[in-house]
Amino acid sequence: MSRRATTGTDVTTSLTGDVAFTATPERRALREAAAAFTRREVAPHLQEWEDAGALPRELHATTAKAGLLGVGFDEAVGGDGGDLLDSVTVTEGIFEGGGSGGLIASLFTHGIALPHIATAGDPDLVDRFVRPTLAGETIGSLGITEPEGGSDVASIRTRAVRDGDHFVVNGAKTFITSGTRADFVTTAVRTGGDFTPGQGHGGVSLLVIEAGTPGFTVDRGLEKMGWHCSDTAQLSFVDCRVPVANLVGAEGSGFLQIAQQFVVERIGLAVQGYAAAARSLALAAAYAHERETFGKPLASRQVVRHKLVEMRRQVEVARTYTHAVAARHVAGEQVIAEACLAKETAVKTAEAVCHEAVQLFGGTGYMRGSEVERHYRDVRLLGIGGGANEVLADLSARLLGYAA
Repeated sequence: MSRRATTGTDVTTSLTGDVAFTATPERRALREAAAAFTRREVAPHLQEWEDAGALPRELHATTAKAGLLGVGFDEAVGGDGGDLLDSVTVTEGIFEGGGSGGLIASLFTHGIALPHIATAGDPDLVDRFVRPTLAGETIGSLGITEPEGGSDVASIRTRAVRDGDHFVVNGAKTFITSGTRADFVTTAVRTGGDFTPGQGHGGVSLLVIEAGTPGFTVDRGLEKMGWHCSDTAQLSFVDCRVPVANLVGAEGSGFLQIAQQFVVERIGLAVQGYAAAARSLALAAAYAHERETFGKPLASRQVVRHKLVEMRRQVEVARTYTHAVAARHVAGEQVIAEACLAKETAVKTAEAVCHEAVQLFGGTGYMRGSEVERHYRDVRLLGIGGGANEVLADLSARLLGYAA
């Protein structure tokens, strides 16, 4: 068995197992297809894209042709069908094949940019934005976070004022994934009421703003600790005129739309967490058998074996719980708090397991370009994105009845 554990491209050890109520022959085949696609189309080029700071646009079309880009979106809107569990499966397969968190974030940004549009069901918006994006022809992003807002969605200050058949938009967004390459941004704006701290839920709407619209500027690309192949931008809107026809759903329904999609986003981030941990564990386990110190393989030492077992335990717990929460969501249950718990469990697993993987690799694991180094950097964002750990813990406390 080839183990090339430094880059991971030939590691065949898979620690992404099956959970009885989510595993089906179709999903096993889907995961294998995603892993094979990643080994063929992604892994040989990933460091090049990391250095470039962005993915090539043609990768979106290639992924669409492989039947992976539209998984989880209904065929009626141009998707490949399936549900959240199928999307989970694709992510697992991509990590298994040597992908990364930055790759998932950028290649599948439509997973957060399109659901609101697809759910609202406006045929014109679906035809203009959803179908071409799922075909890999265009790139979309989601603009919520603002320079002063952070995880507080209700604090949105970007203003959209109605003027005839247009909204005039003024404001700024930051930390926008795929923001430098996006053809459009599904943007949270305030169309009614003035922002009042703690009372900003009302008056928020979603508006699709296309690149090239006068007044819409990509101020700058942002350099990050991790997710290097995922471009991130700061955006500004100055008297930007956007057609009223680009409104997603009813005016003022934006906060509810955003909140409904947060469950899926947080489950997706949890999957990234345990999948990166599983991949790092596979790499570390292979390296522990390959690497010799003082005349013996690392894996011959009890302290190393026990470390690997503990890493495996954490991965299995995070994966199993996340699968359970995802299955409940697909079944129609309300799992807002559980999604927060799944995300935090997976985040802590990712941080611990990737830390230990780098430790087992030693100096090799600290070198830029080694796969475990990439995962180590990438997973640090998971406890911040989609709602910081502290914010989600407080939200969970309220939902679970623990708050005074």
